[in-house]
Amino acid sequence: MVKIFSDSTSDLSEELLRRYDITLMPLYIILGEKDYKDRVNITPEEIFRWSDEHKTTPKTSAASLDDVKAIMRPALEAGDEIIAFSISTEMSNMGNVIRLAAQTLDAADRVHYIDSRNLSTGIGLLVVEAAEMAQKGVPAAEIVSHINALIPKVRASFVVDTLTYLHRGGRCSGLAAMAGSVLRLHPRIHVKDGVMGAGKKYRGKYSEIILNYAKEMEEELLKARPERVFVTHTVPDSSREPVEKVLEYLNSLGYFGEVIETRAGGVISSHCGPGTLGVLFISQ
Repeated sequence: MVKIFSDSTSDLSEELLRRYDITLMPLYIILGEKDYKDRVNITPEEIFRWSDEHKTTPKTSAASLDDVKAIMRPALEAGDEIIAFSISTEMSNMGNVIRLAAQTLDAADRVHYIDSRNLSTGIGLLVVEAAEMAQKGVPAAEIVSHINALIPKVRASFVVDTLTYLHRGGRCSGLAAMAGSVLRLHPRIHVKDGVMGAGKKYRGKYSEIILNYAKEMEEELLKARPERVFVTHTVPDSSREPVEKVLEYLNSLGYFGEVIETRAGGVISSHCGPGTLGVLFISQ
């Protein structure tokens, strides 16, 4: 059998992991002197609270070699092949850890590594596609070839509510963060060729501009693959109105088979902060 593995940055919900039999490999979230496993023993809310208390951004790191070997070993001992996805290699060393784990387990021929060139459910879109093919009995080599052809078609972008976390993580200057706060600027972050870049800056109340962000993609959305679109976010339950508006809008298009909401895990939360929301899909 072909088993699908993904690092935890794919931000897929527990329901989707169960539905498609996907195995997660958690990255680490480092709060000061303490290490936590993403989605295992740390929550985004705890990350935000620690970050605000310490006025800094948590560090993140790839899973350890021993972690990945332990996660892979049962599938390999059962005689399965593995297709393993990681966040873009420009953003993390996770891909190297996966490859090294396969080599040290003497399974380099049965572990097929895919560099997603993306993050969050930009990875998740590819992972779910691969899992659907695996459930249909498609051979691993064919799945890998198909997914690699899809990678350039993934469209992943986010709008952040605050520049504070990007500033704390060194991705935004103090002056820019201050100006953004005063002017109520909310930058759009997109992923292209495996790296994050800044795009349009929206000005105004976050709950109002976030729907505009989604609607500006309408032409591209209606030319996307229709199976699914993800809305992935770090919006607190107490402030769900922007999320509901985006979900309602995407459903009103009557185009996608599934409009799926997921919450971002610890890695995205650490770097982008609360109130981040993205619409992610695959173009035709």
